[in-house]
Amino acid sequence: MDLFGTCDLRFAAVRDAFAHNFAARGELGASVCVIADGRIVVDLCGGVADRHSGRAWTPDTLAMIFSSTKGATALCAHVLAARGEIDLDTPVAHYWPEFAAADKGTIAVRQLLNHQSGVCGVDRKLRPEALFDWTTMTAALAEQEPLWPPGTAHGYHALSFGFLIGEIVRRSSTRSLGRFFRDEVAGPLALDFWIGLPAQHEPRLATIRMPPPTSSPSPLLAAMMRRGSLTWKAFMNPRGLISSTHANARAVHAAEIPASNGITNARGLAGMYAPLARGGAWRGVSLVDRDTLRRMSTVESEGDDRVLLIPTRFASGFMKSMDNPGRDSARFGPNQAAFGHVGAGGSFGMADPQARVAVAYVMNQLGPGILLNERGQALIDAVYRALG
Repeated sequence: MDLFGTCDLRFAAVRDAFAHNFAARGELGASVCVIADGRIVVDLCGGVADRHSGRAWTPDTLAMIFSSTKGATALCAHVLAARGEIDLDTPVAHYWPEFAAADKGTIAVRQLLNHQSGVCGVDRKLRPEALFDWTTMTAALAEQEPLWPPGTAHGYHALSFGFLIGEIVRRSSTRSLGRFFRDEVAGPLALDFWIGLPAQHEPRLATIRMPPPTSSPSPLLAAMMRRGSLTWKAFMNPRGLISSTHANARAVHAAEIPASNGITNARGLAGMYAPLARGGAWRGVSLVDRDTLRRMSTVESEGDDRVLLIPTRFASGFMKSMDNPGRDSARFGPNQAAFGHVGAGGSFGMADPQARVAVAYVMNQLGPGILLNERGQALIDAVYRALG
């Protein structure tokens, strides 16, 4: 497999792990980027962006990163918090009065970010096209009763996370989440990263392929298919990006679905985390202060996840390392300060403020499991071997 890009000799182990993903782990097309202390030390890509045409994955290829988008959405909230424009401990209804319906008046912004709010989904059946209608989605969430007493448990807000945080951003900044992200993060940092992709970039997109079939459904997949379960409400109402037809549709790419339809490559995703690995600033752009950064990396929810049905750990909007022997895991290196987010199929972005490193991996062949699979985990492990 020919790989393209650059790799500092010190990080040769990352190049070797990336090449091994193609040779032995079913990689189709992918990119990986490592930014150490503000310097890009790995920026590699390889494989094909589209299996049927044979179109190569180039340094400018983009791909949808599914729930890795949540890191970008959470960052927008933290940028506002760092500026004093929102307070994470203030009730959501202060910014979004309609949200107080159905006994939700005391739910704090922080409980949306750390998946404790109980508003992980909607009871009433939503039509598939509701996914593209911001007003329909936010109105349904405002009317919804919490699905458990807020603060007493946590469960992954698979689709609702983006609409909930996005509406707070919209009410506070008068800009949509996608526009705020471009104006305040991606644009200033010169990142090729979009939540709501302009039509002119569509030809650069890689074609997403779903994970290989398995002989028996996982507990998560079984729960997703069980109408009325918490997992079904979180992932399937309305039906999300669960097939290649949906994931590769222009309507999906053009919409703002801030929990799951960010489009970028590893350079763009690592570039978003690079300031968070360096005290909050990079390339002359300051996003958050050090106090905010500490809040972004502090565990707030931990234990059995009522939606994902495995033990999970969350800070305010970001995942923390989850080492579940014999079950789905995501290990963001050895340092407790590290945080990030994974996406369906195994993409991820992360920052480690202690090691001052940001890492990202984006691909088009989705892998098995809920969190990281062996391809992404091998890249993280190789980064820390290189760092010593």
